[in-house]
Amino acid sequence: MTTIPPQPPKPPTVEVIAVQGIGEVREGDDLAHLLSGAPLYAGDIVVVTSKIVSKAEGRVRHAPDRAQAIADETERVVARRGDTVISQTRHGFVMAAAGVDASNTEPGTVLLLPEDPDASARRIRAGLAERTGVRAGVIVSDTFGRPWRNGLTDVAIGAAGVRPLDDFRGRSDAYGNELSATVTALADEIAGAAELVKGKLDGVPVAIVRGLAHLVTDDDGPGVAPLVRPADEDLFRYGSRDVVFARRTIREFSGEPVDPQAVRRAVAAGIAAPAPHHTTPWRFVLVESAETRTKLLDAMREAWIADLRGDRFGEESIAKRVRRGDVLRNAPYLVVPCLVMEGSHTYRDERRNAAEREMFVVATGAGVENFLVQLAVEGLGSAWVSSTMFCRPVVREVLDLPAAWDPMGCVAVGHAAAPPRDRAPRDPADFIVTR
Repeated sequence: MTTIPPQPPKPPTVEVIAVQGIGEVREGDDLAHLLSGAPLYAGDIVVVTSKIVSKAEGRVRHAPDRAQAIADETERVVARRGDTVISQTRHGFVMAAAGVDASNTEPGTVLLLPEDPDASARRIRAGLAERTGVRAGVIVSDTFGRPWRNGLTDVAIGAAGVRPLDDFRGRSDAYGNELSATVTALADEIAGAAELVKGKLDGVPVAIVRGLAHLVTDDDGPGVAPLVRPADEDLFRYGSRDVVFARRTIREFSGEPVDPQAVRRAVAAGIAAPAPHHTTPWRFVLVESAETRTKLLDAMREAWIADLRGDRFGEESIAKRVRRGDVLRNAPYLVVPCLVMEGSHTYRDERRNAAEREMFVVATGAGVENFLVQLAVEGLGSAWVSSTMFCRPVVREVLDLPAAWDPMGCVAVGHAAAPPRDRAPRDPADFIVTR
């Protein structure tokens, strides 16, 4: 008797199907109604390009000046090169032109991203379930560029009923190695696969991905929020051309604690500044003790008041001037940059000695600026206040500093309580003289 070996299990198969015949979508169209005739089965995932979602939701703008539409949709400029702008939108997406698109729309108009792509996906899913009785997942997709890679691909900007991530951290591979960083962007992979049959020029804005029913959930799920990396965790938060402009003076801080290691990384940037005679004229005093911070600010306040009274300022004027130091008192972390003249040259001519000190002061300013910029890269706000220069002996005494250290102001450090106000525009030409 011949024994027939069992058939091997079939490997999983995924099918991607273009949905034809949708036609031009107009404001007010019901996308679920337009899709209800598609061949839909339980466990399918419907991938809808954001363009038709935006059209149906009236996110079409008459904008002969696309740059203004981009500016209006931008929460934060990440990088800029010529007319190309990489922006963070209010959704948290970092993408070209804040998602403002001038393709596949009438001349003189642009398409904006949906207000809430997750909500759009939920509405489409609910509408499909009502009309077809099918439990499907829905992804709203858009085209993104990628760091370090040429070419574009579609990713998920909205989702409902689809597991967005697969977290392998803590599991072991076939060799027994524990995985510590592997998190798969399932929703993005599905969106990219769907784009293979949609295309940019074929007029096919929807595809069905079949064979992934295990990723379709009963509830709507978290949407794409798990896919969006918080800006503070982004190692590439700013483009190289925009790092300097990331530094802003912050005067109101949240209660979120400051990571001391982030401050130390900023110090490392500070001491990379240029200095005369191959010296290191910077010292950064990190005031991490709340008790010391209060003692320092109280002593500085008393010294300021005594000086102002000596200059015959009125009490109302004194109170107003002293309040300017509130930014230091409200900050969760203080840093006192100091100038040291070690390695400086001494001349018989006092004019040259004065110039020597000026060189060291300039170098200290360069170090502090590096420090402030790196704080911004670390996601921290700062305010450099010159207050310590008016009471250096007091600062040295409270902080137990050497007599040769000159406190060059005080830097308030913390997480901004609110986004900084826009800078007043400045034209570099106003600050340039050509000879």
